[in-house]
Amino acid sequence: MKKVNVAIITLGCSKNEIDSDIMAGILKNNDFNIITNLDEAEIIIVNTCGFIDAAKEESIKIIWEMTKYKEYGKCKYLILSGCLAERYSKELAEEIDEVDGILGTGNIRDIAQLLKGLEQKNKIINIGNVNEEYIEEIERTEFTHTAYMKISEGCNNYCTYCIIPKLRGHYRSRKMGNIISEAKYLVDKGVKEIILIAQNTTDYGIDLYGEYKLPDLLYELNKIEGLEWIRILYMYPDNFTDELIEAIKTNKKVAKYVDIPIQHISDKILEKMNRKTSKKDITKLIKKLRSEIPEIIIRTTVIVGFPGEKNEEFDELYEYIKEIKFDRLGAFVYSREEGTKAYEYDEQIDEETKIYRRNRIMELQQEISLMENKNKIGKIYKVLIEEKYDDNIYIGRSYMDSPEIDGIVYFKSIKAVNPGTFVNVKIVGCLEYDLMGEILSEYSE
Repeated sequence: MKKVNVAIITLGCSKNEIDSDIMAGILKNNDFNIITNLDEAEIIIVNTCGFIDAAKEESIKIIWEMTKYKEYGKCKYLILSGCLAERYSKELAEEIDEVDGILGTGNIRDIAQLLKGLEQKNKIINIGNVNEEYIEEIERTEFTHTAYMKISEGCNNYCTYCIIPKLRGHYRSRKMGNIISEAKYLVDKGVKEIILIAQNTTDYGIDLYGEYKLPDLLYELNKIEGLEWIRILYMYPDNFTDELIEAIKTNKKVAKYVDIPIQHISDKILEKMNRKTSKKDITKLIKKLRSEIPEIIIRTTVIVGFPGEKNEEFDELYEYIKEIKFDRLGAFVYSREEGTKAYEYDEQIDEETKIYRRNRIMELQQEISLMENKNKIGKIYKVLIEEKYDDNIYIGRSYMDSPEIDGIVYFKSIKAVNPGTFVNVKIVGCLEYDLMGEILSEYSE
């Protein structure tokens, strides 16, 4: 019997990439054929994002583009999954006739069953199981030298601007043994860098073990032979313990890189956001990290234009960034999301002001980044090769850069070098966010 061809389009964050990979694994185990050629796909799954307005707009745009394959391609069925599907299942089913099935964020284990039932039903909607446990022991299907790995699902923070707890459920840590087993499996498949992700990685283990277990997890991952880098994203500042700082400092394979989304620095705005930290606490954490780990790279994200953010609060944020000089920073305009507490707040900020403030922050960060990069000229870094860019020019990343969100290293090498290997690169020039260098040798201890 001929296998049905299925293509999966993934939108949004790295967490969605893992969900898509799990769906692909489930479908392969159920005799579906996963392909990338949309022209040949009989079923197209769009794994959507529904976090903020821009992500929702992109998801809707891609969905409409995929409907064309039902008219001009071989596609018989169009399926929606992910956060937008969970959040707006009724509206999507009613307004887009071409949609044949909708799968919620906690229902992806049912993907094969849903696809097999398409011929018997007009539209299948399977949502609402947002607190479902993580699906273990499904083999991943996509492998490069870098892999994301979820250590938990859901969130208990209930920030007033964020819809995620309603779409992904409460905080649920994976068992440490399952995480270690998956990491070993990924390394056996050639993965050199594992990136730990969750809605909030610093809270790992508190629900399952009664204490924060991210430090213990790092010690265990550090023991895996063949694994070169362990990177951690989405580390909320409120439960960033001394034990965690020590684990980052002492474990050789743990990249000296932390992604700490502070979102704002004004205590007034932080309180309105329901962020469980303060300017004093954030400053203390940053100073301690830089004192304990001098080579640490600190990345953060901030939100501008939150309801009630007056010029005074914005100026406080601007001056703080100017003073602290975060190594990496992303600024986002506040997105008013229905279903969140902040949606009902008074003193909503107009879009023009929000965009102006975002641009000012990013212009400042560009200056900071260029200054920091100039200080790296003449230094030598271990670089993971990503791809060949042009004749004798390659693209790679140092420990200072997370894929897709940070800068890259361009370097020359007359000798051919392979993606996924490490080399020593001497920095000879820079741009605002990227570095330029020359290869010295393949990396060795």
